Amino acid sequence: MHPNALLALEDGSIYHGYTFGADSTTYGEVVFNTSMCGYQEMLTDPSYAGQILTLTYPLIGNYGINRADFESGKIQVRALVTSEQCPEPSSQWQEVNSLDTFLKEYGIPGISGIDTRALTRTLRRRGVMAGIISTQISHEEAMDRIRRVPPYGDIDFVKEVSVREAYRWLPTEKNALYHIVVIDCGLKYNILRLLTKLGCSCTIVPCTTKAEEILDLRPDGILLSPGPGDPSRLSLVEETVRKLMGKKPIMGICLGLQIIARAFGAETFKLKFGHRGGNHPVRDLSTGKIYITAQNHGYAVDADSIKGGLEISHKNVNDGTVEGLLHRELRILAIQYHSEGSPGPQDNEYLFKNFLETIKSEKQEKITTDS
Repeated sequence: MHPNALLALEDGSIYHGYTFGADSTTYGEVVFNTSMCGYQEMLTDPSYAGQILTLTYPLIGNYGINRADFESGKIQVRALVTSEQCPEPSSQWQEVNSLDTFLKEYGIPGISGIDTRALTRTLRRRGVMAGIISTQISHEEAMDRIRRVPPYGDIDFVKEVSVREAYRWLPTEKNALYHIVVIDCGLKYNILRLLTKLGCSCTIVPCTTKAEEILDLRPDGILLSPGPGDPSRLSLVEETVRKLMGKKPIMGICLGLQIIARAFGAETFKLKFGHRGGNHPVRDLSTGKIYITAQNHGYAVDADSIKGGLEISHKNVNDGTVEGLLHRELRILAIQYHSEGSPGPQDNEYLFKNFLETIKSEKQEKITTDS
């Protein structure tokens, strides 16, 4: 059996492999994730919009696809790159279909038989770059197309993945403890699962929702979701956050942190190859404790540009980048990593409880003031 598909990178590198999923040609920014499991959650994570996802773990697809592990309503990646894909999953107790069938259903191509170690080393050395996967064109044609595609950072992917209309996500109990409005910039469902598990009702609104409309929903707290792309393109959401500051407690996750930082005047920059995986160590500067975190982002906040009362609360142990922010006066907390995991460790779910404690404190203060 001869390789029938290619992956070409903008630096001229070419990898030959075997097609699975949809038989089509697609392009995107090629990135890698080091997690050992959770491929369904990764495929459906909106933060991967516009990207070709490379999984460094060698065997993918062995436990199939199930109904429980969606992080959005569809596959979000442009394509999938694996060393080996399992055609016959063994986890029959929860399997719905195979990875191959799943990709075909959503028209997403995959390529296997790739030396993902070599590909990852290339991306670490040279940085993430545009790539194209195809069974239909030659290497020369692929390179010609790559030169003509728009750069990843020039596209507002948040508008592509954000919900079009507001909807509710309710707890199993009849009476919700708190009402959280979630600004959807690329929301993962596990954020909603965890908030409702803690007794909250959630209203999810489009990224274009104005501050006045959000406050009209009478939230107890506001959460800015993760999401894809360059945060510098989200001036509309930045302005919304500025108008919400001090009105209600705010929590930001991943892209949400970057938007909050920019709303206070900080700058962001593109990382060479990003942080994507389930084993990134983060230090809590107040306690010195190290947390192992799930991460998926290609941009970071410039620590030297932080202003407006914000202060760094967490740092990445590997490269020292900003992983958490707190405000000295306002009830604002934000993290660059994914407290909801999926995939990844559950060590950081306590941050949702911290957010709810902040909401509780504000409500108690208001009761005291009113009385």
